[in-house]
Amino acid sequence: MLFLFVHCTLSIVHCRRVAVISLFKNKAKKIELTPENLPRHVAVIMDGNGRWAKKRGLPRSAGHIKGAKTFQSIARYGNKIGLRYMTAYAFSTENWRRPPDEIKAIMNLLRDYLKDASNYKYENIKTIFIGERAQLDADITELMEDAERESRDATGMTLNIAVNYGGRAEILRAVRSIADEAAKGLLDARGIDENAIGSRLYTAGQPDPDLIIRPSGEYRLSNFLVWQSAYAEFWYDNVLWPDFTVTHFERALMDYATRSRRFGGI
Repeated sequence: MLFLFVHCTLSIVHCRRVAVISLFKNKAKKIELTPENLPRHVAVIMDGNGRWAKKRGLPRSAGHIKGAKTFQSIARYGNKIGLRYMTAYAFSTENWRRPPDEIKAIMNLLRDYLKDASNYKYENIKTIFIGERAQLDADITELMEDAERESRDATGMTLNIAVNYGGRAEILRAVRSIADEAAKGLLDARGIDENAIGSRLYTAGQPDPDLIIRPSGEYRLSNFLVWQSAYAEFWYDNVLWPDFTVTHFERALMDYATRSRRFGGI
């Protein structure tokens, strides 16, 4: 009897949850995305490439290839609808722990993307790479610099691509910069505030992300924009990144448009 009661109760809760989700989806379809309700800055954790490939009996590199195409599609769409900033998590400081063959495949994909990055210049997208470049091959860093230089006058969306990036490492880098200036007498320690740290991050001069999107069914930040995400809204979905479409992206943006952001106030 107890089992029956629990089962029935859970069923009711599940049905109500499904009903609420269904109602929300119907409501979301009516929301028009306008410059007024779009987030200024969207950050994306591109997760699930390896699992996508494994489900299909393919090498993990195949998932990264498909994921790279998804990234380009979403970035171009974001620019088209008027997003001002987008940050994509391409390769983390922890990703060096992956198998050498997978790392090589990812870096080769990055090379291919960078060689084609001039196309973004004609789409008026400004490209910036954030992360530590010292560990990257020289030809990759040169291509990064070329892409940034060629797109620096673009007035459309600013696209941050995080490569060899870690949120804690970014904060540590900023703190070391502050400590160095203080030791040289260039900065009064009593004047150190949040702006002092923020101005030394890779995203200095940009608004913090309003919305962070993570597909693949994972519910964690994974050392991404740790400082900047203090008041970000989060959107999760079970879809693996290679299968992430413009429709999923729109759904996340419409969900964001329904939220009330109070930043600790009432």
